[in-house]
Amino acid sequence: MTIREAVIRAIRERQGQWVSGEALSQGLNVSRTTIWKQIKMLQSEGYAIESSPKKGYRLSIFPDILSPEEVKGGLQTSAFGQEHYFYFREIDSTNNYAKQLAAEGYAEGTLVVAEKQSAGRGRRGRQWHSEPGQGIFMSLILRPKLPVKELSRITMFIAVAIVETLNGVGIKSGIKWPNDVLVNGRKIAGILTEAVTDMDGIEYIVTGIGLNVNTLIKDFPEEFRSIATSVQEEAGCVFPRVELLQALLLHLEKHYQKLIAGGFNEILEKVRNLSLVIGHDIKIDSVNGISNGRAIDIDNNGFLMVRDAMGNIHHVMSGEILFKPNKKTVK
Repeated sequence: MTIREAVIRAIRERQGQWVSGEALSQGLNVSRTTIWKQIKMLQSEGYAIESSPKKGYRLSIFPDILSPEEVKGGLQTSAFGQEHYFYFREIDSTNNYAKQLAAEGYAEGTLVVAEKQSAGRGRRGRQWHSEPGQGIFMSLILRPKLPVKELSRITMFIAVAIVETLNGVGIKSGIKWPNDVLVNGRKIAGILTEAVTDMDGIEYIVTGIGLNVNTLIKDFPEEFRSIATSVQEEAGCVFPRVELLQALLLHLEKHYQKLIAGGFNEILEKVRNLSLVIGHDIKIDSVNGISNGRAIDIDNNGFLMVRDAMGNIHHVMSGEILFKPNKKTVK
């Protein structure tokens, strides 16, 4: 246990009560100056710690920050976020850092979380708005024993896990193929899956998730205000991000275990029921250009099945859906 972790534990155990600096320094066998520096750092991170020259330190409320000290205590997963949990106040991109860790051999379930990303991105290099304290910005390392052709199944189980997490707080959402979660036509979450493969299959996958939690629409950049939403906007109140991240990791692990155990058909059926695309006339911007058709289904590999004007059915592996889906009641 680090000094930081020990200080947090000591003041958490006596929340609302004064703990003297002398008692902390003696208990942790460090100088009072070291304790003071740790307290100052925690205060800068958002911990509401009062200081008194005569009484010591007192934690008044628990902060809503996504540090391992705050998240892991209530985390119910067996692997995801347990052994390796990397936390940053700010980073360029959680996916970039997670890819470095994956290349170094870090185990499946390794988690990278940031309060803010300076270069967060979505598909096709688009910017992802990420201000500190407002959202969940995370990347997870996976090492599934799946053939490369089933790679798109990863994004599908993640989308289902996000929807179920939102359902748990009373927000009904749907999936816009392949990697967006929408509420009433507005984007609340996005998924960015990046993989390294070889001749034998998938070496590792880094999947990034951006979830808007406490961002108000007026606080989004102007170009996002008509297309984005957040948990707070939909629920009508500020929501604790720590609880939401704990729930999300549990749903992710549950569906991942189901996937690797051969239970993809159940996940696929949920994706179909939650789809905001199936049954709509759409335009798809893909590597082959822009095409038109009607989305009719999602196949067993996660490809979108699109029927063109001639009645031919195309299995689309990836692309951007160029339409704003009609509001649809999720089944």
